[in-house]
Amino acid sequence: MPTSPAPTTTRGARSGGRRPILLDVAFLRLWTGATASGLATWALPFVLGLAVLDRTLGATDLGLLLAARTIGFLAAVPVAGVLADRHSRRKVVLWAGLASGAAAPVLAAGLGRSVPLMAAAAAVAGAGQGACRPAYQALTAEVVDAGRRQQANAAMTLAVRVTTLVGPSLAALLAVFLDTAALLVGIGLLWLVAAFVPGRGARPGVTGGAGGAGGAKDAPGTSFLADFGEGVREARRHPWFIAGLGALTAVIATGYSATGVALPLVSRDEYGTEVVLAGAMTAYTAGALAGALLIARWRPRSPGRAALAGLAAYGFAPLSLVLPVHPAVVMAAYAVAGVGIELFNVPWFTAAQREVAPDRLARVSSLDFLLSYGLAPLGLALIAPAIEAFGAAPVLVACAFTCFAAPAAAALVPSSRGFSHRPAAEPAEARATGATR
Repeated sequence: MPTSPAPTTTRGARSGGRRPILLDVAFLRLWTGATASGLATWALPFVLGLAVLDRTLGATDLGLLLAARTIGFLAAVPVAGVLADRHSRRKVVLWAGLASGAAAPVLAAGLGRSVPLMAAAAAVAGAGQGACRPAYQALTAEVVDAGRRQQANAAMTLAVRVTTLVGPSLAALLAVFLDTAALLVGIGLLWLVAAFVPGRGARPGVTGGAGGAGGAKDAPGTSFLADFGEGVREARRHPWFIAGLGALTAVIATGYSATGVALPLVSRDEYGTEVVLAGAMTAYTAGALAGALLIARWRPRSPGRAALAGLAAYGFAPLSLVLPVHPAVVMAAYAVAGVGIELFNVPWFTAAQREVAPDRLARVSSLDFLLSYGLAPLGLALIAPAIEAFGAAPVLVACAFTCFAAPAAAALVPSSRGFSHRPAAEPAEARATGATR
């Protein structure tokens, strides 16, 4: 890690001033690429689902393809974290986008002909998606000055939420005019936008951020495991990060699993309609959009604890499914959960960009995505057998308790108050500009 504080001057600082973040050309290009990748990511499962409806793909085959994509994602995330810290983050985004873009027409070619070919292509598409995540996270810190990163991260997460809504809907609209193979090729074109539109960032190690004191830069020519280990050690240097990541992983493994498995069951068995399922998911996305808009401007006095309180709000989602309540209560609970998750996400990403050594940011971000996303399938696999063994109510109560308790425990770590090692009394302007210790 750097032996002296990293300068806070970045491309965003030179070009952005205080104008709206989306008027900054460098960030707008990055945002456009990230939005295209998000749209492609969320559209793919829906388009493959359309192939099931027209019987060119079986339901079992769909599960295999989605599993292959997940495996590719998880395998690529740590590799991309290392590569994005060793080399240009922009090049990692380029090659990741090209990989996913090339996989899309292969998926189309294999449709109705070869499921193994499609599975291989799905794994490559997932790998491209996984490689983009830590690289985009680190590239944001290179393109945007420290004082505007919270606004930039809010704009990024707004794009994710909008694509969650627009992706499937747009795919359904286009499906009226195009067949599934053409839609898959269209997804490939979106990945090419994600690959080519973002501009260059600064070189790793010269962006704004705390960076940390002490230690030395990674030795050249070290192995992948050694480089990734350095990222793990950097993460461990920030107790707030370890505590927050543990809380996030617990919430995703339990709360998200309740949403993925229990919500459809409750909607069918307790309410006898899919309206509750659709309404709850729509309310969640609407809440997340509202949360992103709120946190783009709001600066709480204890940002870390406020963020962890937002994360804990996800517990209201499984809690609303325990007793037979009016559907509006379930939808309101999911709206609150959506607001809360973005009150956590945006300060969390911003703090990592500020506090983590710039030349190790991609590796630390990859650790974040690897654990939080990597354990989610385990939760999904276990919750259905748990409901069969113990009943829905006890399992949902346990999920809600975990969602409340894990962030509360993380908040007890002293540095979690501000997601920072800096003293709580440090002037607000120093926190806003990312000034180093």
